[in-house]
Amino acid sequence: MVAVVLAVVLVAGGVVAAGASPDEAAPESAPVGGRTPAPSSAAATRALAPRTPWSWPVAEPHPVVRPFVAPEQPWSPGHRGIDVGAAPGSIVTAPDDGVVRFAGTVVDRPVLSITHADGLVSSLEPVTAAVSAGDPVARGETVGVVVAGHSPDVDAVHLGARLDGEYVSPLLYLGGGRPSVLLPTRPLG
Repeated sequence: MVAVVLAVVLVAGGVVAAGASPDEAAPESAPVGGRTPAPSSAAATRALAPRTPWSWPVAEPHPVVRPFVAPEQPWSPGHRGIDVGAAPGSIVTAPDDGVVRFAGTVVDRPVLSITHADGLVSSLEPVTAAVSAGDPVARGETVGVVVAGHSPDVDAVHLGARLDGEYVSPLLYLGGGRPSVLLPTRPLG
């Protein structure tokens, strides 16, 4: 019976963070397009493990101007990262220690991706890289510069995070997201 109740709560998007009020909900947990994005795999769930937060890739202020929206299926529409407000010419820094995985153009925009520990990869675009594939980078080290062209509405840099090949919200690594903890609906016992 408890498993059925938990499954219904998860499917309905009724996951509540322990000790959190409704006003403290993290942006990536808010309903978007009529559904609540939630981790759907072991990799996404593992992303919720506590770790030292990443550093933001651009200087303050660094508002999230578009949140992460998990796709319903890997091939479905979604927003597989966050857009962080940043003017063209802004310095971009590595969110954590790692090795540059890719620095080049994908379709029509410059992209930079960095492999970090434990199967985690960050990606940044549109960023003209100051580093090359194979270069080691340190947390906070300058890795490039934001260029125009990510969005016609607002100047921003897109930050993505993949864990074992699956997209997860970068806010989980920036300290802006908290793991959800299911609370009992009635006293146990």
